[in-house]
Amino acid sequence: MPRPSRTAERRRELLPVLAEAFVELGFRRATTAALARRSGVQETILYRLWPDKKAMFLAAIGHVFERSKAIWTERLASTDGGSAAERLLEYESRHLGEFGLYRILFAGLGESDDPEIRARMRETYRRFEQFIRRQIEEHRGERGRTSLPAAELSAWALVGLGTIASLTRELDLLPAGKRARLLTEVGRALLGKRA
Repeated sequence: MPRPSRTAERRRELLPVLAEAFVELGFRRATTAALARRSGVQETILYRLWPDKKAMFLAAIGHVFERSKAIWTERLASTDGGSAAERLLEYESRHLGEFGLYRILFAGLGESDDPEIRARMRETYRRFEQFIRRQIEEHRGERGRTSLPAAELSAWALVGLGTIASLTRELDLLPAGKRARLLTEVGRALLGKRA
């Protein structure tokens, strides 16, 4: 009987390392040789797992959402401190950008003329919006808040707020304390709770 393929498992093992390399190098500066070196494997191993560097980058874009979702899901398991939406907002106000994964998305925006990268970016941002929208809808449902902007629009505004906060981090425009206030004060208003 043939051995089961370990391809999916190897991809899961190497993807965080590849993502970290794309965080540091971006898409264009990351060579497959550098990606292999950082992963501790030969380039041929990477090419067995992904057909090319772009496929590796597409996987890294998806990893940004999956990593965030895993962290958020863990945070949602806690019942401390308000609604799920409030707990996520509180967490993000302290931790947004600490892994630098937003840099992958920023690099992806620079490559959005490529149809595959554009499609993956759209999918990833929509997944962020949908996850956040569900939290907003639950939050508002628990509190009977209905006279606010649509949950979908508020979710997109929160995605934008996170992007702006990451930009201020990347360019050192706001210190950590002010970034946290930006997220909590504006975020609470978008949720429908006074800052």
